[in-house]
Amino acid sequence: MIPDDDPSRSLTVANPDDPGTTYISLVGDMYAMLVTGEQTAGRYCLIDMYVPDGGGPPPHRHDFEEMFTILEGEIEFTFRGEKHTVRAGSTINIPANAPHNFRNASGTSARMLCMCTPAGQDEYFMRIGDVVVGKDAPPPQLSQDELAERRRRATKLASTYRSEFL
Repeated sequence: MIPDDDPSRSLTVANPDDPGTTYISLVGDMYAMLVTGEQTAGRYCLIDMYVPDGGGPPPHRHDFEEMFTILEGEIEFTFRGEKHTVRAGSTINIPANAPHNFRNASGTSARMLCMCTPAGQDEYFMRIGDVVVGKDAPPPQLSQDELAERRRRATKLASTYRSEFL
């Protein structure tokens, strides 16, 4: 049986240019939290990722599904040790628990949507990144001590968000 409609949940319309969108600077990338786990009852989150040339996270894995749709440019994904270049218009799904990372090696910036199911990655990014005023805001200029603190925080919280760095 399909459960009754839950009227406490509302329609979500996400627009990265909406003044209410939260932007996070993380590992040199800019992430717009479009749809959060709070809005989907934890079912998924959707993040608009602006990745400059050279940007991307270190190798990691987690126990949830992660899907990326490349909107602009191209991104190099390393999946279980094998590199794949994914260009605008394509979608790639990373199965839960698989080691992976991505890197923009294209020489220009790239943009992609990232959906994680279930949600949680949005909360993790909010806890380890720095909130900035918008997608065009420069990343904060962090000292070496501040960068080390961000790495410590990311490592410490990884298991809370069902992730590990490799």
